[in-house]
Amino acid sequence: MVRYRFTFRTRTGQRIDNVSIIAGSQKHAERRLRQMYDRCEILQCHEAAIPRSFDPGGMASVIDLFVSSPPTVIGQSQPL
Repeated sequence: MVRYRFTFRTRTGQRIDNVSIIAGSQKHAERRLRQMYDRCEILQCHEAAIPRSFDPGGMASVIDLFVSSPPTVIGQSQPL
């Protein structure tokens, strides 16, 4: 996915800067912008790649944390 940052003018003439939309293509981002701001005039569009924050080694360390720690009993049921 890519983050698109728009500067545009509304149909009433108000200028709006830095509206970010995450989409697969610029065409889809413009369509979503026009859904929110009907008949707007796009003045500028900047695109920036979104860095991926998924670390494949991170999931293994989370699993190791669960496996190595003893189970915790939150509450015990009392016999009737």
